[in-house]
Amino acid sequence: MKDEFVIGLAGSPFGLDGRIKIHSLSGFTGHLLGMKNAAVRVGGTTTVYKVEAAFSAPLSIKLAGVDSPEAARALKGAEILADRAGAAPLESGEFYIEDLKGLAVFSGGEQAGVIGDVIEGGGGFLVEIVRGSGKKCLVPFRNEFFGRLDIEAGTAELLAPWILDDVI
Repeated sequence: MKDEFVIGLAGSPFGLDGRIKIHSLSGFTGHLLGMKNAAVRVGGTTTVYKVEAAFSAPLSIKLAGVDSPEAARALKGAEILADRAGAAPLESGEFYIEDLKGLAVFSGGEQAGVIGDVIEGGGGFLVEIVRGSGKKCLVPFRNEFFGRLDIEAGTAELLAPWILDDVI
């Protein structure tokens, strides 16, 4: 299981003091508003900033050392990271999308592939299954296609193996 998650994206500057609007990727904002420090990843570089203040309307944060709209604009598009303890809390039966990545996909007792990615589509989420040959297939993440998910064991059950027949 992954221990670090992207919980938000830095948006446009807000105001003149360096505040940065934040887009929550979970829809939950409590964990963002309660951060004392923010790990901010731009490209491949992660920098930890002290959070001086957090605001709910609009959802935004003020980071120490980011003191102007220009400095805030330089972080636009950056990923806001959290460890598992700092991510949005889960209810029973819920999981983080990041935990699906890398699960072995089985159908009829045979391994059909591995989940490579999860993509948000217009009608819901699509799971990218990477076959042993390296070919990829997108499968809607719906109950009629997926059965039991066992995050701890690292497995997912594919109920509709026919959906992989036309993989190019």
